[in-house]
Amino acid sequence: MQMPFQLTILGSSSAMPTSKRYPTAQVLNALGRFFLIDCGEGTQHQIRKNKIGFGRLDHIFISHLHGDHFFGLIGFISTQVMLKRTKDLHIFAHSELQRYTQFQLDFLNMEELGFRLVFHPLNFRKPQLIFDDEKLTITSFPLKHRIPCCGFLFREKEKEPNIKKEQVRKYQIPIREIKNIKAGSDFITEKGELVPNHELVIAPYKPRSYAFCSDTAYHEKIIPVIEGVDLLYHEATFTESEKHMAETTFHSTGKEAALIAQKAKAGKLLIGHFSARYKDPQLVLEEARAIFPETNAVEEDEVHSVVR
Repeated sequence: MQMPFQLTILGSSSAMPTSKRYPTAQVLNALGRFFLIDCGEGTQHQIRKNKIGFGRLDHIFISHLHGDHFFGLIGFISTQVMLKRTKDLHIFAHSELQRYTQFQLDFLNMEELGFRLVFHPLNFRKPQLIFDDEKLTITSFPLKHRIPCCGFLFREKEKEPNIKKEQVRKYQIPIREIKNIKAGSDFITEKGELVPNHELVIAPYKPRSYAFCSDTAYHEKIIPVIEGVDLLYHEATFTESEKHMAETTFHSTGKEAALIAQKAKAGKLLIGHFSARYKDPQLVLEEARAIFPETNAVEEDEVHSVVR
C-alpha cells in the first residue's frame, strides 16, 4: 500500500482574505511527513479545521516576505509554546525573517520557547537542495517577483523493487543475494541457469512530485527545474484582461500559469492566489484550461493526491 502524497489547501487568496478564502497556506503530507508551505493569516484555524496535528508540523517553508505569506507565523509559534512543544521547528525562508521573528518574540516576552527555532536561509539566485532524507528531497528555486521569492519542489525518492518471495523459494536464492538482485543483478542458480532480474522483482512505482510556485510573474527559467512534475501549483492572480496588472505587480494570469504547466509537461495544474476582485475564479480557470485542460482552481479544504 502506498504512503500518502497529498496536498491540503488551507488558503488560496492573494493579498487580501475574502469571506471564503484565506491568504496562502498549504500542507503537504509526503509519506507521512507533514510540511507547511507559507503561513498567511488564519493558517492555525485552517490547520484545526482540517484536523492536522500541530505537533506533526516540524518544517515550514516561507516563499517570500510579503505579509499574506507569513503573517500567521508568529501565532503558529505562540500556539506551539502553549502546547509545550519540545521538538525543533525548522523554518526555511529569507534570512531577514529570523530577525523579524526574534523582534516579535522579544516584544511579546517569549524568551523561553521550550524548543529550538532553526532558521534555514534560502538561496534566491539558483536552485538549492534544502532537505534530503531517506525518502524525500526538497529543492528551492528562484521565482520572479517584486522581492526575492522561492518556489519549492518536493520529490519522492525512487524505491527499491520488491523481491518476489515465490521466486526466492523456487530458485532457493540465498539471503546474501537479495541486496544485489534488488540493485538490478540477475541470479545464477546452482545448475548454472541464469534468471533475469525482471523475473525476480516487482518494479517500484514511479516517484511522485509536487511543485509550489507562488508568487511569480511568467518565468520560463523554472521549467527545467519542475519538468515532469506530477502536481504543480502555480499562482494565477489575474485574468488576461488585466494582464497589465499582472505585469506591474509581478504576478501571473491563468493563461500564463497554464503555459508553464504545458511547457513543463506537468501532470496536473492547480491554480490559486486569486485576486480578491474575483468573487468566482471561473474565468481565470477557463482561460487556463484552454491551454492546459488538466487544471483545477483550488478552494479551501480541498485535498489533492498523487497516486500511482
